[in-house]
Amino acid sequence: MKNLLSRRRTLLVTLAAFAATVLAVAPAVAQGVWPIAGKPIRIVVPFPAGSGSDATARVIAKLLSEELAGQVVIVDNKPGAGTFIGAQDIARAPADGHALLYTIVITHTQNPHLYTKLPYDPVKDFTPLTQMVKSATVLIAPPGAPFNNVQELVAYARANPGKLNYASYSQGSTSHLNAELLQMRTGISMLHVPYKGTADASRALLSGDVQLYFDGTASAVNLIKAGKAKGIGSATPTRVGALPNLPTLTEQGVKGLDIVGWQAIFGPGGMDPAVAKKIGDLLARIARSPEMLKLIETQGNEPSGVSGEDFAAIVRSDSDRWGEVIRAARIKLD
Repeated sequence: MKNLLSRRRTLLVTLAAFAATVLAVAPAVAQGVWPIAGKPIRIVVPFPAGSGSDATARVIAKLLSEELAGQVVIVDNKPGAGTFIGAQDIARAPADGHALLYTIVITHTQNPHLYTKLPYDPVKDFTPLTQMVKSATVLIAPPGAPFNNVQELVAYARANPGKLNYASYSQGSTSHLNAELLQMRTGISMLHVPYKGTADASRALLSGDVQLYFDGTASAVNLIKAGKAKGIGSATPTRVGALPNLPTLTEQGVKGLDIVGWQAIFGPGGMDPAVAKKIGDLLARIARSPEMLKLIETQGNEPSGVSGEDFAAIVRSDSDRWGEVIRAARIKLD
């Protein structure tokens, strides 16, 4: 009898230790809310593979999988149409937390003002989860461009009408809008050449097809440090940390090009609030993790981790501000 009781106690201790281990390595699974066991998590990125957003999303996917004890997390690139394709995918997906959108500010705060009719409702069709990264754009030019700052750029444009083309990573993007604002504020004229993503726009600059590009911070920092492009100015409230010697456009006398962008994760509309909070809190921890902080620092961006209603308030405020800019620039894409 004593041996039997001893074996039962040993078994109970072993089971308790196993349960504690499972709870420790897979907290999200243990709570039984998200994810559904065995169902992959899909993160849609509305930009091509190789873009700055894609690279960041892949690190997030890796860290998320680790947090969930090996749960499969897939990055699904759906580029094109000003993020419409990727956004529509998530807007129509089941609201169970297994389909997420990793996008930039354009999808929810710019497109609604650029188009009379969208193929998605930016409010009803999405649940704001977590702002992962705060970002901006940097105006760059080829190393051999005959100007090194905004003053020289403006003088060159006025002396050589019709000779400057600028790239953007999509119609109506922050990259496009900042260039339109630059023209408005300085009185110069340039030809817009939109591309399907940051990688294509960067290649156009490197090949000499265009002479200017408001590039995402991560890509711009890499190109400038590699000597493949030179910085003309940053469209930021303060200087980019990774480019401390590059003056902002405001410092160079061009006002209004200082709206901070962001990269964030949204779920489909109608998500259960408890599930949304759980995912948002987990993503906020990932946004502030050492590996993410290291990546974000190398990109010249800033970490965020704002989630839930606080992030939803940012989306609403930025939509109002970008709406003012777009109306002032009289930009419509339909």
